[in-house]
Amino acid sequence: MRAGRAREAALTILAAVALAVVFTWPIAPRLGHVGRVDSGDGQYSIWNVAWVARALTRDPLHVFDANIFHPTKGTLAYSEPNIGAGALAVPVWLATGNPIAAHNSVVLLAFVLSLLSTWALAHHLTARRDASWLAAVAYAFCPYAMSHLAHIQLLMSFGVPLALLGLHWLVARVSLARGAVLGTALFAAGISCGYYGILAGLAVGLGALYYAWTRGLWRTARYWGALLLAAAIAGVLLLPFLLPYVALQDAPGYERPLDASIRWSASWRSWLASGAWAHRWWLPRLGAWGEVLFPGWLLLWLGLMGVALAPRRRGALGSTPRECPPLHETAGFYGLLGVLAFWASFGPGAGLYAALYRVVPFFSLLRAPSRFGLLTVLALAVASAIAVTIVTRRRRTALLFAALVGLELFAGPIRWPTVGAPGPAHRLLAQLPPAPVAEFPFFATRADWWRHTRYMLASTWHWRPIVNGYSDYAPPGFWPMAEVLRQFPSDEGLAHLEARGVRYVVFHLGFYDGPERDALTERLAQYRYRLRPIHQKDTVWLFEVEAAGLPGSR
Repeated sequence: MRAGRAREAALTILAAVALAVVFTWPIAPRLGHVGRVDSGDGQYSIWNVAWVARALTRDPLHVFDANIFHPTKGTLAYSEPNIGAGALAVPVWLATGNPIAAHNSVVLLAFVLSLLSTWALAHHLTARRDASWLAAVAYAFCPYAMSHLAHIQLLMSFGVPLALLGLHWLVARVSLARGAVLGTALFAAGISCGYYGILAGLAVGLGALYYAWTRGLWRTARYWGALLLAAAIAGVLLLPFLLPYVALQDAPGYERPLDASIRWSASWRSWLASGAWAHRWWLPRLGAWGEVLFPGWLLLWLGLMGVALAPRRRGALGSTPRECPPLHETAGFYGLLGVLAFWASFGPGAGLYAALYRVVPFFSLLRAPSRFGLLTVLALAVASAIAVTIVTRRRRTALLFAALVGLELFAGPIRWPTVGAPGPAHRLLAQLPPAPVAEFPFFATRADWWRHTRYMLASTWHWRPIVNGYSDYAPPGFWPMAEVLRQFPSDEGLAHLEARGVRYVVFHLGFYDGPERDALTERLAQYRYRLRPIHQKDTVWLFEVEAAGLPGSR
């Protein structure tokens, strides 16, 4: 029996790996050579995962003291920290030291884990291995996920179905041990993505109330005790990672007002947008859609069918009724979850999101109501598995539905640029005595702010602290300093760098236009007594900043 289960588990994992490789082809065979370096968000994600992986293996207590915005501390908390993604990247990072390979390994793992967690959830709810693949493929490779390949945190969606599986497991047999499992699952969701941690918590909270009503568990003290234990475990485990955010709550501009989320709210166009080959032909007709939320025609049809048919099938499936809940009860919960998430995705103007903003802790750190749409996709995926469970007992038919959903959602191959090795200047930086670095041009407008991610990505090859940085938030004083450094070198700019202990400066001549490059060359000649050239042979020049007052200085 155990050998059979182990073989089945191994085959399930292998199938998930194979699907992830196919849907993200050709990332797997080019793991360390391709990446979303044509995107600021993509470069940021690579830097983020590599930083966390490195910090966890060298100095985990200071993982939030990222090497950007030097000398400010705690800068990883200026955006999603991606602790979970960085932890998953550790083996590849230790084996290769390659930030591209480390990041891409997590991209693949994120899809594998999403497939497996959704498959396990659907299998628990339907007792059908074949129908569970339909739910897994529909959720893991939904157009929303495939449109966010540049955002590693938004690929870490496995925590939501994992937390819901923990809830169903607890409801099936209430115990403190199962409450502890639920708490651990909620922690996994939160540490992987802050958005999904909150979504998982809201979904579990809704489910807790739903099953308290449908099963009369509201009268059971052990049920509420197990839920409190789950919340306590998740809270205690997440607390060290939340404290840096708590410390920034009162920082100017850090907390987002409710109106700021309007821009990132879904519209009807969002719910029709998809990058899958079967759908993208109508994108030009949609206009501006913002987010990509269309779940696919087949999933939508099967999901609605599952919700409609389940009330007629009031019995439980499987050999253990307590572990496999009645289909009508499951369909009722996921139908409710899908509708509420759909409602919330439209943002504050629709009402529900505004109410959640006012009562849910840390909700003010979010800015994209449209991401609630992922819960609707998950609800449809589970309901689709229910529909297939009801309409057919044939394994081939169920797997055919899964294959058809996969074909409809397929968006490959992934066309990422090839990433070359760092140039001589950054290779030299890795060999020089450690000291802070500033890279130029220093982009000083918010429209160009994202371009600092090029320097952040380059820093993954030397890991020196850099004055540059990009995130959801900038430390106080960054923008006034940026305005000064915009015309570097200058007396005031050198004073700013000296105050921050900067020893090395890098100039990317390819980022300057003709007149700007000529002006830069003139300023470098003017300040040759303060900037000693180390490398000046290609379009990336490296200088060492000499201290003021040295012999030969004016």
